[in-house]
Amino acid sequence: MTSATSQQLVSDTLAGKPAPRVPSGPLAVHFCAGLGGATIRDYTLDAGVLAECVIRYYERFQPDAVWLSADTWVSAQAMGAQVGFPGDNQPLAGTGEPLIQSPADLRRVPPPDPLRQGRWPLMLDALRRIRRALGSRVFLTACFDQYPFSLACAVLGIEKAMTLAIEQAPELALVMERCAEFAVAYAVALAENGADSLSGGDSPAGLLGPSLYRQVALPWEQKVISAVRARCPLPMALHICGNATPILGAMAQSGANILELDHQVDLVRAAEILPPDLALWGNLDPVSLLARGTPDQVRKTSTEAMAAMGRLRRRFVLSSGCTLAMETPAENLDALVDSARRFIPE
Repeated sequence: MTSATSQQLVSDTLAGKPAPRVPSGPLAVHFCAGLGGATIRDYTLDAGVLAECVIRYYERFQPDAVWLSADTWVSAQAMGAQVGFPGDNQPLAGTGEPLIQSPADLRRVPPPDPLRQGRWPLMLDALRRIRRALGSRVFLTACFDQYPFSLACAVLGIEKAMTLAIEQAPELALVMERCAEFAVAYAVALAENGADSLSGGDSPAGLLGPSLYRQVALPWEQKVISAVRARCPLPMALHICGNATPILGAMAQSGANILELDHQVDLVRAAEILPPDLALWGNLDPVSLLARGTPDQVRKTSTEAMAAMGRLRRRFVLSSGCTLAMETPAENLDALVDSARRFIPE
């Protein structure tokens, strides 16, 4: 199969249509920067550098799907959060006091404008560059950063957000409402600028536990997905790091087409729990296996995952469970992508 069919291969797989093989789509973000010889700082702040690094990554490894992503502070920065680099080769992080410490602070957050705020214009520029360069050869997943609870954790501070979730849910809901506006605006802008699918993270929501997750995070995931889908038809993904097994059933109610599963989730168990119309994306261990294992171990684990999904679920994309470490050996990534190319479903 040639790379020209990768976009259709992933699209068909996500839609549950017959496909000749399992597609691959490792979560390559800062790995791309390292491969392209760029610092994370330059990758994060220069649309041309970001795009060129993703393009080089695609040309070197030929996965079926590539990612547009930078860090977990893109939307928080667009809202006005202060961010900074701990070092040239470390991702952006929040600095100073949280953006929102009182209701008055929330009122000072302007309406979302993807063409002007923070790094949103930069990310849209990088997306267009990647799309122009790679065309329909590859499936392009664009990360719209964070779902509302995770974004609220960024602008409030995670401790305060957790406290509000337990003690003052209405106050938290006011913040999450504004966060939802930003999530929807960014997702729609990415869709309008060339994305094939949209992915958002809500990892702090996994710390809430099943009951609070259903009460606090899930309704806002549903609202974002519904609002975006009303304006564009692209598949949408939900990513929650760690062992999300206790909340998989609830995640399935979010409206997402795709659940991105971390390596701590048993893939077979997930396939048994979740409805068949949900696509699963994952879930090889990015550290113990992909960064520290051998190519033979990667091939074996990849083949086992694809064989299991071949019996249980047509909608499956082979990937790392979370973002690739920058030090991931090229031969291990070759093994992952090659395993997907060679594996023929029964």
